[in-house]
Amino acid sequence: MRFKELFAAKDMTQGEPWKRIAEFAVPMLIGNLAQQLYNTADSVIVGIYVGDNALAAVGSASPILNLLLAIFVGLSTGASIMVSQSFGAKDREKLSRYIGNCITLAAIATLIIMVIGPIVTMPLLRMLDTPESIINWCASYLNIFFIGAAGFFFYNMFSGILRGMGDSVSALLFLLVAAALNVVLDIIFVAQFNMGVAGVSLATVIAQGISALLCLMRLLKMRDVFDLNLEMLKLKKKYSMKILKIGIPSGITQGIMAIAMLVVQSLTNSLGELVIACNVIIMRVDGFAMMPNMTFGQAMSVYTGQNVGAGRVDRVTSGFKQGSIMALSVSGAITLVLLFFGHHLFAIFTDTAELIDLAVRMMRILAIGYLAIAASQVIGGVMRGAGDTVTPMWISIIATIFLRVPLAYGLAALTRSEAYPNGKPEALFISLLVSWSLGAIISLIAYKAGKWKQKMEITALHRSGLES
Repeated sequence: MRFKELFAAKDMTQGEPWKRIAEFAVPMLIGNLAQQLYNTADSVIVGIYVGDNALAAVGSASPILNLLLAIFVGLSTGASIMVSQSFGAKDREKLSRYIGNCITLAAIATLIIMVIGPIVTMPLLRMLDTPESIINWCASYLNIFFIGAAGFFFYNMFSGILRGMGDSVSALLFLLVAAALNVVLDIIFVAQFNMGVAGVSLATVIAQGISALLCLMRLLKMRDVFDLNLEMLKLKKKYSMKILKIGIPSGITQGIMAIAMLVVQSLTNSLGELVIACNVIIMRVDGFAMMPNMTFGQAMSVYTGQNVGAGRVDRVTSGFKQGSIMALSVSGAITLVLLFFGHHLFAIFTDTAELIDLAVRMMRILAIGYLAIAASQVIGGVMRGAGDTVTPMWISIIATIFLRVPLAYGLAALTRSEAYPNGKPEALFISLLVSWSLGAIISLIAYKAGKWKQKMEITALHRSGLES
């Protein structure tokens, strides 16, 4: 493959499914890992230069961040699906309209978050009983991020558009640049300027803004594939409502998960700073462990979307089988790494022996669950690519709200003791493992039930002009 072809839009409706999925997934995986470096670099640097309480502050801010950004995650998902289907159908007009409407919707969402975010930050932190020792650090971290949210929003929207057209390499390169810049700025702001938690948030905002600009420059060079002008940026009900119809269930899913994290974060906060810091460390390592699963889910969504758009329904089932094998294989390897080398990974964040030992104990509970997540993500990716974003939403509601949250609090209540007055930390991670496992089982049942196939067949017929 010539160098220039690496950065071209890629047609996933031809060739061996596993090859097309792998060609798309590998660059995106590296890119997702680079994006995870944003939060990980924040945690490592504040842990080293400021201390464990600063590490806890960054982690305690994450659930609030995820909650307020959930609406945008939905828009990004809707954009990627509609772009992939239009690209697969070779419909330049619709592709251009969807891209233009996606960009305008992203601008509106950015303004909303920039206004609402700083207003609700402190009330939410108070509601969660965030310890006084870290609450101001949490607030400064969140406020800077919300005020500079444009970079995050537009990078994710632009990269979602690029990936919908099969170009996962460009987004990768731009993220690598931004991740490297983020680490350098983290060190400068925290180690040199002593800005603490606020410094890592500012570094992330700047780096994300750079990556968004690079993605925009790339899109502007793809005029051979679609049109981008003021006319295409105008919101059209037909296109904007379709994006929202597809994307809102995904946004609700992310919002529900974020709310569940907020509720569980309240329980985590009640267990003390050591457990909060332990949870932060595990979630940072978890972020890397989750990336292959999330990547295969995104890859299957784009692969399915393009083939549905092209009317190649026959390729979806074979792609699902081959994608599942790849996802489970990679996830199995990651599980083994976590079980055997977890101690060394946690030592990157802190030199507190008690904290490292606690993190190792908790990860041993959680590790096997990554196989369940691999299955769930691939199945969910196929459903979303086919246009069924509602079923994955309900699965998340059941697994998270009706199982994970009650189970976490129930186990905590049952394990209270003099040493653990509010319950053992194991309650947090056993509940997460059970919810992941149940989610995978329900996802498989839903896949076999086939509602997503009906969506796929209707879309394929519509794209073929056989149905109005």
